[in-house]
Amino acid sequence: MQFPLTVFPSASTLSRSIAAAVADSDSHSLASSLPEGGIAQDIRSDGRKRLTPRPINVKTGVISQPNGSARVRMGATDVIASVKAELGRPTALQPDKGKVFINVDCSPTAAPMFEGRGGEDLSAELSVALRCCLLGGESGSGAGIDLSSLVVVEGKICWDLYIDGLVVSSDGNLLDALGAAIKEKKLMFPKAALSDTGIPRVNVAAGASGDEQLEVDVSDEEFLQFDTSKVPVIVTLTKVGKHYIVDATSEEESQMSSAVSISVNRQGHICGLTKRGGAGLDPSITLDMVSVAKTVSEQLINTLDSQIAAAEAGEDE
Repeated sequence: MQFPLTVFPSASTLSRSIAAAVADSDSHSLASSLPEGGIAQDIRSDGRKRLTPRPINVKTGVISQPNGSARVRMGATDVIASVKAELGRPTALQPDKGKVFINVDCSPTAAPMFEGRGGEDLSAELSVALRCCLLGGESGSGAGIDLSSLVVVEGKICWDLYIDGLVVSSDGNLLDALGAAIKEKKLMFPKAALSDTGIPRVNVAAGASGDEQLEVDVSDEEFLQFDTSKVPVIVTLTKVGKHYIVDATSEEESQMSSAVSISVNRQGHICGLTKRGGAGLDPSITLDMVSVAKTVSEQLINTLDSQIAAAEAGEDE
């Protein structure tokens, strides 16, 4: 009895066959199935290059109650940020500065991972990272928000800013999206809030307890747009394999070894830097990341400026 003869290719022949099949396949399909391999070839799953961000869409004034609000979409990532200003009292350690409180909430419907404890942990992580990127270190050096401009009467009255972020949907790069939303809000305060005296009329009278009580009258008619010229944008560089990318998607973040978030203002000054992920980074790579972040931040600021100008022009029509 004769059996059909099957000839198996040699190892070299098999390798050549696989190589030919890969060469004939669509490069985007390869990048989609193997994100790290695509990134190594400078072809990401959505067709972008390593240092190309996704298109960004910004809309301001999406919430009527706070002093300012904005919604930012970067691909399928969708976030809303708002700011509310209230009069408060400076701390004893920083009597010449106002206060900023930052809180981020990850909606359970944004991603399955946000349900339960996962959402709480990420919310806390994003809140801390935003504070570091916007307000610098404990001393306040390099802060993108000038806390001294929020003082009304030194040691007595200041403006407290409550910055709240909401993650509506998530497809990676949440910190950068939240940073863009915070920067582009129109923060409207009573005019005196940013002046030397802070309030149109301040009467001082001794209280029954002996403490000074300040009677404050806040104007409801005169408003001044808060100066955001030094508020930075955030650029996160995510390391996947041997390369790093900007504006990573959730799929790409799942394969990262580390990520560095750098906040850069309009003047090109570094306001803050945070790192996540267990893998270490060579100092030379970190310096290169900072250089890239400055270039990308300039492009991002220009994009945000043009979108805000277009939105304001539409409101005036």
